[in-house]
Amino acid sequence: MDERADSEATVSEESADEVSAAEAEAGESSEGAENAAADEASADGSAGEASEQAQAPAEPKKPAEPDWKDLYARLLADFDNFKKRTARDREDTYRYAEAEILRDFLPVVDNLALALSTAKDAEDPFVKGVQLVYDTFVGSLKDHGAEPFDSVGKELDTEKMEAIAQLPSADVEEGKVSNEVKRGWTLKGKVLRAAQVVVSAGAPAAPAAPAEAENEASSEEPANG
Repeated sequence: MDERADSEATVSEESADEVSAAEAEAGESSEGAENAAADEASADGSAGEASEQAQAPAEPKKPAEPDWKDLYARLLADFDNFKKRTARDREDTYRYAEAEILRDFLPVVDNLALALSTAKDAEDPFVKGVQLVYDTFVGSLKDHGAEPFDSVGKELDTEKMEAIAQLPSADVEEGKVSNEVKRGWTLKGKVLRAAQVVVSAGAPAAPAAPAEAENEASSEEPANG
């Protein structure tokens, strides 16, 4: 009986130890689960804070301070260029303001020159009177800076001459002006009126030589056999 009681007591003690061990393991598992949940919650909180920081708009950068000395130098240079350009435009306006009036007088000079070129007697008083008017007109134009220029015999200059025709010429090389229809004028270095000219196309082509051999052959009679 004593041995049996001792055996049952031993079994009871072992069962109690097993129960205590199981309870301890269960406690440790529960504590581990709580720690894992706490760690996961902490990680979620950190991720949320990082996401909020990423979504938050960046603060605008403060603009750099401008270089006031450079801006002043640029503005001063622009203003100086403006003054020079304005002065140049004003000078050109005063200098060429009379161009339109002088250009309107050129046809009068052309007509007087044409009348003198067709005059038969240069000693005729009327012709002398026309010559005097012509010289007076030309002198007045020159006093205002207008000057005629010659074109005949010179290379065609498209800035000063207007070619109205191209004709053969035995005396003038090809590409040069052979005749001047209307004289050109300049005003203080600028073209006031372009000259109207005829450009040489070179020497005219020689006439074709007669077919002498053909004529001789047709004039001879065929020899008798």
